[in-house]
Amino acid sequence: MIEVLAPGPYATVQDLGRHGYAHLGVPCSGAADAGSLRLANRLVGNPEHLAGVEVTFGGARLRFLEGAWAALAGAPCPVSGGAGGAGMGVPFWVPKGGEVRLGTPEWGLRTYLAVRGGIAVEPVLGSRSTDSLSGLGPPPLRAGTVLPVGPAAGLAEIEVDLAPPPGPRPAVLRVLPGPRDDWFAPEALETLCAAPYTVSQDSNRVGVRLRGAEPQRAREGELPSEGMVTGAVQVPPSGQPIVFLSDHPPTGGYPVIAVVSEADLAVAAQLRPGDTVWFRVMPHP
Repeated sequence: MIEVLAPGPYATVQDLGRHGYAHLGVPCSGAADAGSLRLANRLVGNPEHLAGVEVTFGGARLRFLEGAWAALAGAPCPVSGGAGGAGMGVPFWVPKGGEVRLGTPEWGLRTYLAVRGGIAVEPVLGSRSTDSLSGLGPPPLRAGTVLPVGPAAGLAEIEVDLAPPPGPRPAVLRVLPGPRDDWFAPEALETLCAAPYTVSQDSNRVGVRLRGAEPQRAREGELPSEGMVTGAVQVPPSGQPIVFLSDHPPTGGYPVIAVVSEADLAVAAQLRPGDTVWFRVMPHP
C-alpha cells in the first residue's frame, strides 16, 4: 500500500487506457506520455500495461506502507525521501515507511512512478486510468489516498540498472494534413507552421490549448459531430488550435486541420503552460 501525503498540483492513476469503447462515447484516457509509463514499468519488471501514478509538475509526496521497488520516468524531477539510490530512470528500493518526494521538473510536465506489481485500484471498463473528462476510474489523488499495490509474484526479474533519461526534445509537432483541411483556406496549413504557438494555462489532459496565429477558415458553420483521435489539431470558433491528448472526447464538431504524428504525442504531453511549440507538416506516406 502507498499513502499519498501530497499529490502536487494534480496526480492520477494511469495505465495505457480503456480501448474499444469510443462507439459508446467513452474516451480512451490512459497515460498522456505512454512511453514514459512503459519505461517506468519495464524498469521494475512490470508488464508495460500496469497502472502507475502520473504526477503533474512534481510536488508529490508518497509514503510506502510496505517496502517495494519503484522507478520514475518522464519529466525529470529531483527525488528525495527515504529511498536509497532514488532517481530518474533507475529501479530503486523504497523501504517500509519510506517516502518518495518529487521536486519541480527541470523540463516537461508529467512524471510517472511505477511500482513493482502495479497500482491495483479497481478497474473500470478494463482500465485503472482516471479520466478527467468523463469521471471514469479512480478520482484524482489527494492527501490521504491509499493506493493498493499488486502482487510481485511471477513478474520478470529486474535486470536493468539504468535507462539514461532523454533530454528535452525540441518542441516540434509533426503533423499530417486533414482530415478536414478542406474546411480551411489554402494557406491555412502554412499559417499553422509559419510561427510558434504558446501553450495556454487552460491546457490539461483533454488537450493542449494554444495561442497564436489563427488558421483561416474557408467554410462557415460547424461539422456534424464525428470521431476524434489523440493528436487531432482541432480549430474551434476562437481560431486558436487545440491538440487533443488522452482524455479528449471521442467525437467533436469543430474541423480538424491536421493530426500530430503518434511519435510526437509525448512531446505534446510534456508541454507546460508558457512553452512555445512549432508545427511541421509531414509528407503523406
